[in-house]
Amino acid sequence: MRIGIVRGLAAAVLLLAGCSAEQEQPPAKPVYDLPAREARPDETALHLPPATNGETEFSLIGLAAGLPSLTGSHTEFEAKGQFVRLRLVVTGKGLSGILFDTRRQQLVTDSGAVIAVDNQAMTIKRQPDKFELGRGVRVEFDLYFDLPKEAKPVLLRAFGGPTLTDMKNLTGTDIKLG
Repeated sequence: MRIGIVRGLAAAVLLLAGCSAEQEQPPAKPVYDLPAREARPDETALHLPPATNGETEFSLIGLAAGLPSLTGSHTEFEAKGQFVRLRLVVTGKGLSGILFDTRRQQLVTDSGAVIAVDNQAMTIKRQPDKFELGRGVRVEFDLYFDLPKEAKPVLLRAFGGPTLTDMKNLTGTDIKLG
């Protein structure tokens, strides 16, 4: 009886040792090779981890602050204080599309002030308003805010859009700018 137990334990030890010695690694998932691009002259490249709100992934990739004015195709537009431009990439991660509203995004300053997207600046710079963000779709654009001159932007409050679990999308995701 003891010999049977010892043989059983020995077999179990060998079996476990064989499994843990060389486990096969799952194959790496294929990735897209997106070429690096140079940041615009007035912009700081941001290297922040992506953040998620609902079924939308946000990647902040650029920040320009202290812009006194903007030039569009037909006009120059002066800031009341300073323009802040955020370069943003949004990606649809849900099973279906959502209606994404760029004007819903908010910038929070070092004093705690919540600043809405500047509609006139967005129009002058021909940035999107609302669009359908489909599953797996990635869109890159700028957000413009007009902050007081002395204010410093500290975070973006990002809203991904209505989902089946949050039809009103009341809760945003705060993304620190540094």
